[in-house]
Amino acid sequence: MSTPGPFLHQLVGSMSQGAAGNPTVAMIEAAFAHHGLHWRYVNMEVSPADLGTAVRGAKAMGFRGFNCSLPHKVTVIPHLDGLGESASVMGAVNCVVRRGEDLIGENTDGKGFLKSLEAIIDPRGKSVVLFGAGGAARAIAVELGLAGTRRMTIVNRSEARGAELVSLLRDKLKLDATLVHWRGDFSIPAGTDIVINGTSIGLYAPEARLALDLDSLKPGMVVADVVFSPVRTRLLEDAAARGCRSLDGLGMLVNQGVVGVQYWTGINPDPAVMRRALEAAMGV
Repeated sequence: MSTPGPFLHQLVGSMSQGAAGNPTVAMIEAAFAHHGLHWRYVNMEVSPADLGTAVRGAKAMGFRGFNCSLPHKVTVIPHLDGLGESASVMGAVNCVVRRGEDLIGENTDGKGFLKSLEAIIDPRGKSVVLFGAGGAARAIAVELGLAGTRRMTIVNRSEARGAELVSLLRDKLKLDATLVHWRGDFSIPAGTDIVINGTSIGLYAPEARLALDLDSLKPGMVVADVVFSPVRTRLLEDAAARGCRSLDGLGMLVNQGVVGVQYWTGINPDPAVMRRALEAAMGV
């Protein structure tokens, strides 16, 4: 058998979409083409029962890495050789990279958000309000904690799920974290630097409203939304009208791809090229 070429494959849960149907594929392949890399990023449907076999196959064939989507983000862990710091803390993997002969699990969900956030504000020493405690919110919270955020308030409708995230932040990152049970319009505390919608509220729903007291948004606050479609959510429009600095979810998605390409190839891809490809694939 000849030496495997530098092919990159993506393992996705129950999805089986080509580049035309998956914006992430278009974005990453655009980066490869722009930088003259003869690599491919290919969607592959892998059932839960076949996950271990697929990972062993990827390793045997010399894959440089792959992404995992639900339902594989946690169940892939026993099939890997190790975990990066944030993936270890949050107990979930969405990106696997070959290092030497080992496949190491990383998580780029929060890293993509952090990279976007750091372009407009340094989160070190800042006070954050984060709506949500699901997968995206969990990843963001962990990365912000690792980056030195001073205080974090988790606002969530499910007390149990919110308490689990707060315990993780306190126990593993020694972060000053508190939970607020989300009932009615939440009022942002004075002194908050960064407000983040880490929920799916507003996704494909331009008029959807986050239960938030808009009068508590103050000029200079950074307001971020993980929702990427529409790019300008109602939350971001309302925040901008009150003098806040806004951060859209498309940047987070682009930077997840940027971090993944950095892991796999060792190059720093051009995020502008990747964003244009993503916008074209999404029709925005």
